[in-house]
Amino acid sequence: MKKATLLAIIFLILAQTAFLEGSDKVTDFRLKESPPDAVVNSYYISNRAPLKPSPLVKLPIGQIEVRGWLLSQLQLMRSGFTGHLPEISRFLKEDSGWLTLRGKGWEEMPYWLKGYGDLAYLLKDQEMIATARKWIEAILGSQQSDGYFGPVDNREANDLWPNMEGIMCLQSYYDYSHDQRVLDFMSKYFRYELNIPDEQFLPGSWQKLRGGENLESVYWLYNRTGESWLLELAKKIYRQTADWTSPILTTERDRLWEESSFYHGVNIAMGLKYPALYYQQTGEKQLLEAVERNYQQLMTAYGQQPGGMFAADENIRPGYNDPRQGAETCTMVEMMFTWETLLKITGETIAADRVEDIAFNSLPASMTPDLRGLHYLTAANLISCDRSGEHDFQNSGTLLSYDPWSYRCCQHNVAFGWPYFSEHLWLATSDQGVAAVIYAPSIVELKVGQKGQVVRLIEDTSYPFSGKITFTVFSEEEVEFPLYLRLPGWAESAFIWVNDEQPAEVNAPGKFAVLERHWKYGDQICLNLEESIRIKFWPGIGQAISVARGPLWFSLEIKEIWKSYGGTQDWPAWEVLPGSDWNYALEIDKDNLIRNIKLVEKKEVSYQPFSVENSPLVLEAKARQCPEWVAQGRMVGQVPPSPVSSVGSEKTIRLIPMGCTRLRITCFPWVRPEK
Repeated sequence: MKKATLLAIIFLILAQTAFLEGSDKVTDFRLKESPPDAVVNSYYISNRAPLKPSPLVKLPIGQIEVRGWLLSQLQLMRSGFTGHLPEISRFLKEDSGWLTLRGKGWEEMPYWLKGYGDLAYLLKDQEMIATARKWIEAILGSQQSDGYFGPVDNREANDLWPNMEGIMCLQSYYDYSHDQRVLDFMSKYFRYELNIPDEQFLPGSWQKLRGGENLESVYWLYNRTGESWLLELAKKIYRQTADWTSPILTTERDRLWEESSFYHGVNIAMGLKYPALYYQQTGEKQLLEAVERNYQQLMTAYGQQPGGMFAADENIRPGYNDPRQGAETCTMVEMMFTWETLLKITGETIAADRVEDIAFNSLPASMTPDLRGLHYLTAANLISCDRSGEHDFQNSGTLLSYDPWSYRCCQHNVAFGWPYFSEHLWLATSDQGVAAVIYAPSIVELKVGQKGQVVRLIEDTSYPFSGKITFTVFSEEEVEFPLYLRLPGWAESAFIWVNDEQPAEVNAPGKFAVLERHWKYGDQICLNLEESIRIKFWPGIGQAISVARGPLWFSLEIKEIWKSYGGTQDWPAWEVLPGSDWNYALEIDKDNLIRNIKLVEKKEVSYQPFSVENSPLVLEAKARQCPEWVAQGRMVGQVPPSPVSSVGSEKTIRLIPMGCTRLRITCFPWVRPEK
């Protein structure tokens, strides 16, 4: 090598070294699967020994303040039928069994109250809080001398299921108010349960299948009182609850419950988490493994569709597993709660991915944009929300039109979807830090670090419509604590930086990036998640495909024709009918799957982004009409196997986020482009 060339190389190396030494350092962080599970958060109630420590800990209601589009959802709930359901629902009148202790008094009122109360606390709405208190006081005032509470008719039927929901309402109320009566009430009631002979405890139907809801409440009380006998009750509840550790899709098992009840979509969404709940007491890893095994088995057979849900148009049914069967709105919010629960037990990011998948895609589509009407079933492929009943569903009658007066369980239970979601955006970590686990515009204030200093973090973002997220730290003095940032499983790469430091690229989807340092007032952390367009193949439905970008699935934009058919002027019922073609096959190039799909429109997020008119993102794709794909009555036909051969001329179609649509095709057949 010539001397001049060698000197030039040395000079270049020295110059680069000098530049790096003089510049800000690259952001320093560690990658973790989850927070540690061997230590306990010092400031917020989590699992008390001998229960397994909680890697992630829920904060008391009021410490998370939602903003932006998520605040809009809560405000629309308040002005929508959740906030006004006592005016509409026959189960929330003065003759309710929860007020009279007789008459109508099953699951409907506590279904609604557990969401309505949390909504009131999150919005700090005193009028709503007073309404919630009316029902809370009725529950507290109904307790009998032996500890039982609630409508006498339920006791005569030996049915504890409604009380499981009622107790969850009390838990949130205590979280907000610290009313000591709640702890005394629950302790007395659980003593009543402990004294029930096994042969009479959770004998059948919903209560046997859903006993894990009771189990979670028992652990909640134990963590606040430390009464050891509660752990004996927990063993009894788990022993008497239906077996959710064995494979779900097995016909050989000797069940003690009705097959139809076991296969009910809502029961499955609830029951999936029960082995993980009991894992906290036993530490047996096979219980956690059973949860994931059953989930994978369920989704492989019935979840071949986007939006985080599975086909259960009441029950899961052999032969009815395609993306037109739909899922109950009840099932959606219960499935979200299952993953919110597992997020705290396991500390793993995949649980948050699954919450977001439902919340950003399926849940908004289940309701009208003004949140004043919902329907029973929401499907990934749905071309008519009519009242005709001309659909191949298990139940008869109207299941798809948007009606604030009908649907009974979903009408009430949908109330807790967005509030519980909001309460899980930020979680305290076992190592005295904080984790941003579910992304949305928000503010959190909590104690962190070894000294319990108060820190306030503001999250600015339009996520899920953008992958750019900025966090700003506010504290009275310098404070050291770990900040966990979830790296979603869909984000192949991300950039992270603090203040003016150089961005660091990280390629670790499914992990936490943990930044632990001395934080100062005004420090800014930036997270930029890659949002490339992706194609997902569904082998269980003829290799159909779906299109995703970031956490959002995209559906064909179908012209919606809204027709009022009943209800009242203030609370109308709606049919939504198609005004444009829907039977398209996407053109897919095997050498470049996304070559024919591109982002063409990106606009500011509106007050209610989940509508066709306000869609913040629009993709365009090349497609061809598929004449062989036809409707069956009012129902979309099954997706034809791909690649399809009988197609029309090439067209450009628009795709918008699934949650913005009320009519949609989200699972497409595909065709090879012509040479």
